[in-house]
Amino acid sequence: MFQEQVIGVKFKEEKVRVIIAAAGTGGHINPGIAIANKIKEKEKDSEIIFIGTQRGIENDLVPRAGYKLRTIDAYGISKKISLKTISNNIKTIKGFAQAKKIIKEFKPDVVIGTGGYICGGPISAAHKLGIPTVIHESNAYPGKATKFLSKKLDKILLGFADAEKYFSDKEKLVVTGTPTKVKEENLTDEQKDKIYSSLGLSKEMPTVLVFGGSQGAKAINEAMVALIEENKNKNYQIVWSVGQKQYDIIKEEFNQKKIDIDKIKNTKILPYIYNMSEIMNTVDIIVARSGAMTITELALVGKPAIFIPLPSMSANRQLDNAKVLENLGAAKIILNEEVNSENLSKTIDEMLENPEKLKEMGNQARKIAKYNVEEKIYEEIKKIVK
Repeated sequence: MFQEQVIGVKFKEEKVRVIIAAAGTGGHINPGIAIANKIKEKEKDSEIIFIGTQRGIENDLVPRAGYKLRTIDAYGISKKISLKTISNNIKTIKGFAQAKKIIKEFKPDVVIGTGGYICGGPISAAHKLGIPTVIHESNAYPGKATKFLSKKLDKILLGFADAEKYFSDKEKLVVTGTPTKVKEENLTDEQKDKIYSSLGLSKEMPTVLVFGGSQGAKAINEAMVALIEENKNKNYQIVWSVGQKQYDIIKEEFNQKKIDIDKIKNTKILPYIYNMSEIMNTVDIIVARSGAMTITELALVGKPAIFIPLPSMSANRQLDNAKVLENLGAAKIILNEEVNSENLSKTIDEMLENPEKLKEMGNQARKIAKYNVEEKIYEEIKKIVK
């Protein structure tokens, strides 16, 4: 397991078995898949399964990536008293037993979490069974689950050094950056032509990518519907991922306006973008929320951004994330409560008017990029596997 040669020492050679707990949003699931892919690259015979829920996007992304998904009941523990929260809390406690059963059956060498409520059962059960545990925390302000589970973890891997101050067990902390499937790609003209052709768009026009995460973003979507209806994107084209749960709603909204969602000029609207790395490397501007994963990806591909931070995240962590790139001159910020078709289209137009400025903004974004993240994570996991 995690084979390597050290002078005079040969590690065990049986295949490594890994459980990764990741659920809810792409911001949790995609890092888990990136970690799994690196382990698989290094340990060809490794066996890797994911633990998630029955209701999240992991049910699509994990099997699509080639990994088996086992599901448990898991919800964020709530202190509010209602029939729903009581029911969810009971189900979550039941999920701990479900996770323990899966772990006993699979017998993993390590259990890895990528943050969020799904980690509670698998990490707690693994710790109790004496199995090494790791969480990767991508945010500068750590989530509740990571802080709650910190005493049960052998390693806490961080996306941002700013997160270190929130943990007392400093010896467990390693700043690795956030793993992602998005990489900077030097695409050829032929490759770009194929991407534009697959989207039904032109390679001759500037392109703006818009997304609000795997769940979609209501404020962004509402501004985009109005922007398109008012034909404000005459001078650029749009690739817009509305979110799987929002797609039918947006489609119906356009239908009511007598607009066919598949025939909008200069626009491609999708529920979800699976080839995000290719698309990000092809476009000129990115409009998005400012979660840790998005910040990581923008820095890697070196693209200018317009951020609309999610306001409900604790401690304004999305706004803090966005300000990192704004302060570098790599991004503009429009607050969620202020975004509309007018200020969004005006900001896009102003940015596109100056191609040299756009290029400089992209170069500034690259200044916070972290490389070889998955390799660093693999090396840290290897240290604790018995």
